[in-house]
Amino acid sequence: MVGPLNRKPGSSVPCPSSPTRRTALGLILGAPLLGACAGGQVSSPFGPSAPEGPPGPQQQPLAVGTGQVKVGLILPLSAAGNAGVAAQSMKNAAEMALAEFQNPNIQLLIKDDSGSPQGAQQVTQQALDEGVEIILGPLFAASVPATAQLTRARGISVIAFSTDSSVAGRGVYLLSFLPESDVNRIVDYSASIGKRSFAALLPDNAYGNVVEAAFKQAAGRKGRIVAFEKYTADRAGAARTVAQSLGSADALFIADDGESVVATADALTAAGANLRNIQLLGTGLWDNPRVYANATLQGGLYAAPDPSGFRAFSGRYRAKYGTDPVRTATLAYDAVALVAALSKQQGGQRFAPETLTNPSGFAGTDGLFRFRSDGTNERGLAVMKVASGGSTPVAGSPKSFGA
Repeated sequence: MVGPLNRKPGSSVPCPSSPTRRTALGLILGAPLLGACAGGQVSSPFGPSAPEGPPGPQQQPLAVGTGQVKVGLILPLSAAGNAGVAAQSMKNAAEMALAEFQNPNIQLLIKDDSGSPQGAQQVTQQALDEGVEIILGPLFAASVPATAQLTRARGISVIAFSTDSSVAGRGVYLLSFLPESDVNRIVDYSASIGKRSFAALLPDNAYGNVVEAAFKQAAGRKGRIVAFEKYTADRAGAARTVAQSLGSADALFIADDGESVVATADALTAAGANLRNIQLLGTGLWDNPRVYANATLQGGLYAAPDPSGFRAFSGRYRAKYGTDPVRTATLAYDAVALVAALSKQQGGQRFAPETLTNPSGFAGTDGLFRFRSDGTNERGLAVMKVASGGSTPVAGSPKSFGA
C-alpha cells in the first residue's frame, strides 16, 4: 500500500484502487502533446514541429536539485524555431515541478540534444555516465530510439514525450496523449448514446494512419463502418463519397486539426451533406478556436482531457515565469512530479517496469493514465461538446480504470 504524499498546492492525489490492486501512486498529470502551442504556434498532430534549420549553440548541461536520485531530462533546447521554444518551456515546467513538490529526493540533470538523434545519443551517454536512474525525454520520435539503444543495455527506463507509438517498447514509455486514446474514448461514448453506424473522413498522413487503425478496431467492436475515406489537400472527392453514404450512418468521425476540420466540414456541406442530422465526432485536436467558431460543427463531440488541469497549471506557470507555457510543458512537469513521487514511495524498485506499469495507474489534473507493458499508455479522458466560444463537458473523466 502506498502511503500518502506530503503535498503542496498543485500536487496530486493517489488514484482509486480496487481491493485487489495496490493503491496507485500520486503525481501531477500533464496535458496533451496534441494541439497548439501557446502564442499561436500551431503544432503538428504529433507535437511540436521538427526543427527547421540548424540548431544554435548547444546549451551547457544543468543540474537542478540536491536529491540523491539522479534523473536525466533530455530536451531540444538549442533547436531552431518552435522546437526550441517548446523545449525551453518544458525545462521551466520541470524546474517548477521540483519547486512545488514537497522535499523531492531527486537531482535533475538537464541535457540539450539539439533536436537530433545524434545529439540525443551523445547526451544520453553523458547522463548514464553520471549515474542517472531514469531518463525523461527525448521529445522527438526520431531521437527516442537513439536514447533507447543505450538505456536498454543498462536496464534504465525512459519516459519519452513523443506521441508516435511506434517508438514505444521495452523500457521506453510514452508520457503523452496518444491519438488511440482519443479514438477509443469517443467511439465508446458515442456507442453508449446509441450510435452504432459510423462514417469517417481522415487525412492521408501519419496522424491519419494511426487514427485509421484505432478507429477501425474501435468502431468494429462497437458497431459497423458504413463509409470510410481519406483525403489529401483536395477534399472534394472524398467528401462526395462520404456524403452519399451518410443516410445510413448515425455518426461521422473527422480527425484533424482545427483549420482542417473546418475545411472538411465545408467540403461535406458543398457535397450536399446535412451535418446537422448526424452526430459529429472528433479527437483532442478539435480543441481549437476555429472549431468553436464554426456553426456547422456546433454540437460535435470530441475526447480530450478536462481543460481545467491545464488552466490551473498555466496560472501557476505565468505567476512564476511571466509568460504562458506551451501546451507540451505539462509533460515535463508531470514526468518530474512522477519520478519525485516514485522516489519518495518505492525505494529500490522506484523505476522498475512493474512500478511504472501499475495497473491502477496514476491520477492527476488531467485524469487517469497508466503505462502499458508495450510502452504505450491508456488515458482516462472527458468527452467535450463543441459550443460557441468554447466547449462544455458532457462526460467526465473516469475515476478508476476497469480491469
